Amino acid sequence: MIMNTNIIKVGALESEAIYILREVVAQFEKPVLLFSGGKDSITLVRLAQKAFYPAKIPFPLMHIDTGHNFPETIEFRDRLVKELGVELIVRNVQDNIDTGKVKEETGKYASRNMLQTETLLDAIEEFGFDACIGGARRDEEKARAKERIFSVRDDFGQWDEKNQRPELFDMLNGKIDLGQNVRVFPISNWTELDVWSYIKEEKIEIPSIYFAHKRATFLRDGLIWSAEDDVVYREDDEKVEERMVRFRTVGDMSCTAAVLSNAIDINTVVEEIRDSSISERGARIDDKRSEAAMEKRKQQGYF
Repeated sequence: MIMNTNIIKVGALESEAIYILREVVAQFEKPVLLFSGGKDSITLVRLAQKAFYPAKIPFPLMHIDTGHNFPETIEFRDRLVKELGVELIVRNVQDNIDTGKVKEETGKYASRNMLQTETLLDAIEEFGFDACIGGARRDEEKARAKERIFSVRDDFGQWDEKNQRPELFDMLNGKIDLGQNVRVFPISNWTELDVWSYIKEEKIEIPSIYFAHKRATFLRDGLIWSAEDDVVYREDDEKVEERMVRFRTVGDMSCTAAVLSNAIDINTVVEEIRDSSISERGARIDDKRSEAAMEKRKQQGYF
């Protein structure tokens, strides 16, 4: 009998992720799952369901809302937490803008992504969270490839890439000093294809934005941007056209570009990802600001 090796791999990765989630609950007093409404955080929610079944997920979900999210993502977020009966904490970047704590960017490449960090750190302090579970993966970006599964942050929320703990033989050390907290990445060893394969096997519902649909768009810098909301800056000479597109990653509308696609269901999405030679974050303009853009954000306290 010929076995599907991809299913075997996903099964092993699932077991590792469940082990990590259980270690979080065992070692920390007040964990939280950082939830964006994207495929990776949705996958984390399914893994948490499995890790603690038949009990409910034993920690809240928290969304740092920039106010520039795709409407489809917010609608899905609210519906999911209602169906699961889990607690959702939302903290808004707009509040820090209104109080003058952070200054909003302007211009062609303006984004609120950098501003999320301050709101996240405020929320961690407000609730006293000592472990923040996130859906980052090592294959996404080189700065994320450097990070441990239990990634210690100092009392300012900062990450020191040169001062990390060894994680030999899957031994996870959750001991932290007063004021420190840990970012935890249960699917760190997964690839984009692993995530999609898992979504397919588990029949997990995801926002419609991940599937091909007709959308008003315009071109800039060789990328396809949504023109359906005034959040996205557009020059007068940037022509709006309807295109068949989907989004491989779901960030802010202002920094997340679409890709041309005819993948209208999970099967065709998996095939498309399998054939792609470009990282999903190739459509994230916030990662292109500098060679070390992501690493600098993480050093300051970003996800």
